Amino acid sequence: MRVWPGKPYPLGATWNGEGVNFALFSENATAVDLCLFDGPDSTTESFRVRMEERTDQIWHAYLPGLWPGQHYGYRVHGPYAPEEGHRFNPHKLLIDPYAKSIAGTIKWSDAMFGYQIGAPSGDLSFDTRDNAGSIPKCVVIDQAFTWGGDRQLNTPWDRTIIYEMHVKGFTARHPDVPQDTRGSYAALTTPAVIDHLLDLGITAVELLPVHHFVSDKHLIDRGLNNYWGYNSIGFFAPDIRYARSPVRGRHVREFKTMVKTFHSAGIEVILDVVYNHTAEGNHLGPTLCFRGIDNAAYYKLVDEDRRYYMDYTGCGNTLNVTHPRTLQLIMDSLRYWVMDMHVDGFRFDLASALARELHAVDRLSAFFDILHQDPVLSQVKLIAEPWDVGEGGYQVGNFPVGWAEWNGKYRDVIRRYVKGDGGQVAELAYRLTGSSDLYSTSGRRPYASVNFFTAHDGFTLHDLVSYDNKHNEANGEDNRDGTDDNASWNCGTEGPADDPAIVSLRARQKRNFFALLLFSQGVPMICGGDEFGRTQRGNNNAYCQDNEISWFDWKLNGAERELLTFVRKLIEFRKSHPVLRRRLFFQGRHIRGSEVKDLSWFRPDGKELTDEDWNAGYVRSLSLRLAGDAITETDDKGRTIVDETLLILLNAHHEPLRFTLPAHKRGVRWQLTLDTSVTATNGAVRIIFKGGEQYELEARSLAVLMISHKERRSLVSRDLLDSL
Repeated sequence: MRVWPGKPYPLGATWNGEGVNFALFSENATAVDLCLFDGPDSTTESFRVRMEERTDQIWHAYLPGLWPGQHYGYRVHGPYAPEEGHRFNPHKLLIDPYAKSIAGTIKWSDAMFGYQIGAPSGDLSFDTRDNAGSIPKCVVIDQAFTWGGDRQLNTPWDRTIIYEMHVKGFTARHPDVPQDTRGSYAALTTPAVIDHLLDLGITAVELLPVHHFVSDKHLIDRGLNNYWGYNSIGFFAPDIRYARSPVRGRHVREFKTMVKTFHSAGIEVILDVVYNHTAEGNHLGPTLCFRGIDNAAYYKLVDEDRRYYMDYTGCGNTLNVTHPRTLQLIMDSLRYWVMDMHVDGFRFDLASALARELHAVDRLSAFFDILHQDPVLSQVKLIAEPWDVGEGGYQVGNFPVGWAEWNGKYRDVIRRYVKGDGGQVAELAYRLTGSSDLYSTSGRRPYASVNFFTAHDGFTLHDLVSYDNKHNEANGEDNRDGTDDNASWNCGTEGPADDPAIVSLRARQKRNFFALLLFSQGVPMICGGDEFGRTQRGNNNAYCQDNEISWFDWKLNGAERELLTFVRKLIEFRKSHPVLRRRLFFQGRHIRGSEVKDLSWFRPDGKELTDEDWNAGYVRSLSLRLAGDAITETDDKGRTIVDETLLILLNAHHEPLRFTLPAHKRGVRWQLTLDTSVTATNGAVRIIFKGGEQYELEARSLAVLMISHKERRSLVSRDLLDSL
């Protein structure tokens, strides 16, 4: 086989039509072997090529005549000295960190570890068994794809509605998706999926991790696997487990087709990415990729004893973003997914870990600096999960401009308020109005707050109102895993209920959660399946449940269909009312001659709240008025935005309350738009009320009334009531 010197860039395996260039970074290696295999199940390489060329710590070679579909891996030579941070072992075939396709999954055995399992010296021992038959091979791909005119959609943040979903779980049981397609990238391109998202009003899907990931050995040994995928090993490769096509490498095109189809429907694709750690775990973990290529460069190690790893993630290790090549890996991966795969943005798992340079989280870190100056990445949606498990890791509100954040404080206070806890209204007011206390001083806007009440990790909405406690027995850890801090309430009985009063209350609480979410300033995010009340049977940590606990059940009953219709109408209402999705924070004063202040807060007796009211622990009921004629914003063509004025009544008390409706002038008429206590069988008798009249709001309910500043009146309001 002919071997030419090749080039050090680009990293990875690159086919140019005549052959393949291979390039691998390793600062501390003494030699690198490129291993070629005849197929994914080959246990021995057919060719082993010593890569003689080394430029700027990058080992490289070019093999003319090699084609896409070639399977390969690396063996890297160097010192095995864990106390010094080095764990080279050429007996272990390694995954290319820049592999665009990875064929298959790990077949677990003791050979996957660089040390001898069971040896008295533990990871200080050295294992000489070959793992080539157990580790998935990398695959050279042809990156060509007919995109046509496809490009990122750049949906404005204030018009964005995010839907968090799992590629497999969404369609695994969908009756309108062909059975041989379910659970795949291709399944998400079917009309049943696209129609559901469009009918709901979704503008962006946020996919749980699709980077190639590893199911841990301890899960496989228990008959489980890593369902969520927060255990990445291939930051450039879409996971092959979600591929419809069995042909190795073709799933990259399948992923691109999925993105193109979503874009054609006007839906953005956001990826949940895990750059904070890898699947190699702590010092006792397997040698799969980074550990064997250059452990000391890729990972944060304990200064006092470099045998061990700094763990800010709870997953055994933390990637070393202070090393320029590790930082380059992350940036190259992000650019690849934007430029080659056309995704629209990223949600960064445990993002605080990426901003740790020495120890503390640093908003001026190199990671942020590079993202901000990058002409590609600075223009896509960047969402932080603004915490990690390390000291000082909770950083909600502290990320720099250009970033949105999962607002964990929003989730927590909304749950406590709907549950009926006292002492919540002061913080609730901030969260409903865009969290100005968190984002305004740094120059960010209300849409820096990604609002949610549930996500993949935790209870679903149905379980949030049906369980006081987690029920994670199926995970095989004696119910010890998963958080105990759920701020949930079962409405009177644990789990499934037949009592009509409990069933009715739970349905109302679900409507309350959705109404609060979609009437809040900021960017709403819906956890997939909540729109029709999906249950995980009380499991609040279903990371290892690749089964019917996690897969959506599309056989909806009457109550589930009613909730789905309700959510659709709420989203439609939100989209038609710019006062609910302001780009600027409220100022709490009259704007440009408006009839009332842009934002006002009232007690049930119609008087504005005082400082004493805000701080009173017993207050669970209040209302807020959003002035539609006091929006200091213009539309895309520079025209002043005017909307209806909305009055939102909130009653988390366990008894009904009468609210006096504000009357800032004579002749004010309020039109009832929504009451979460109203159902098809007890529909509202009146929908028009005079200012100064009282409106009786049932216990644990929310109502919305409206004054029109336009010549026409919205028909959505009546539709909302009719849908219940």
